[in-house]
Amino acid sequence: MKMTPVVRYLLIINTSMLVLAWILRPMGIDLINIMGLHYPTSPYFHAYQFITHMFMHANLIHLLFNMYALWLFGIVLERLWGPRRFLVYYLITGFGAAFLHMLVSWYEIHRFVAAAQAFIAFPDLEHFMRFYSKYPQYFNPHGISALLAKWELVPHSTQYGRQIIPVIRQAIQMRINIPVVGASGALFGLLLAFGMLFPDVPLMIIFVPIPIKAKYFVIGYGVLELIYGVASIPGDNIAHFAHLGGMIFGYIMIKYWDHRGKSRYGNWRMQ
Repeated sequence: MKMTPVVRYLLIINTSMLVLAWILRPMGIDLINIMGLHYPTSPYFHAYQFITHMFMHANLIHLLFNMYALWLFGIVLERLWGPRRFLVYYLITGFGAAFLHMLVSWYEIHRFVAAAQAFIAFPDLEHFMRFYSKYPQYFNPHGISALLAKWELVPHSTQYGRQIIPVIRQAIQMRINIPVVGASGALFGLLLAFGMLFPDVPLMIIFVPIPIKAKYFVIGYGVLELIYGVASIPGDNIAHFAHLGGMIFGYIMIKYWDHRGKSRYGNWRMQ
C-alpha cells in the first residue's frame, strides 16, 4: 500500500524516538522516564507526558508490533478520512487511553495504599497475610518465604512486621513511578475504527492463519483486554485498560461524528 503522509511522519517520529533513547542512555539520560507517562503524584510526572508517551517505546519488538498495526490500519483510515481528521482521531484516542489508564491506576494505587496503611497500623502476622494475599507481586517470594518461616514461630510478635514496613513503602513508590509508553492506545482506537467501518473485512492474527471478520476480531480483542486488565496478572507489564481507553474514545468519536452528520467516507474538514 502507498504510504500516506501522517502515517509516514508517525512512523518516522516513533522510530526516531527509540533510536534517540538508545543514543542517550549511555550518557545517563533516560528518555523513557522523561517522556513516558507517570502517575500525577510521581516526582517524574509532567503534563506533556500525556502526549509524549505515545511516541516512546520500551524496545524494538514493542515498536515493530505497534508500527506494523499503524501501517496496516492507519493508511486505510487516513485515505478514508483525510490527514487532518485521521491525526485528530489518533491523538484523541491516545489521550483517551492515557486518561482511562490514569483513572484505573488511581483506583489500584488507592486500594494498595489503603491496605498498606491498614497493615502498618497493625503490623501482625494476620494482617500481613491478608495484605500479602492481595498484592504478592510487590514482594520477593524467596525473601518473604524465609521471613514467614521465622514469623510463624512467633506469630504474635510485631518485630517482623516492623521490618517489612519500609519494603511496603518502597513498593508504593515503585508502583507510582512506573511510566507508561507506547502508541498502543491510539492503535487500538484505529483497530476499533477499522472494525466499525469495515466490519466484514477478514483479518488474521499473526501466526494464526485463520481469517476472522473485523467486527468479531475487535469484539474478541476488547473482551480479552478487559479480562486481562481485571485479572491483574503478576508480571504482566501491559496497560490493558489503556488499550480499552483507546477503543472507548474511538467509539465515542465515531458516533459523535456520525451524529453531527459527518460522513464516514471522504475527507473531513476541521471547523
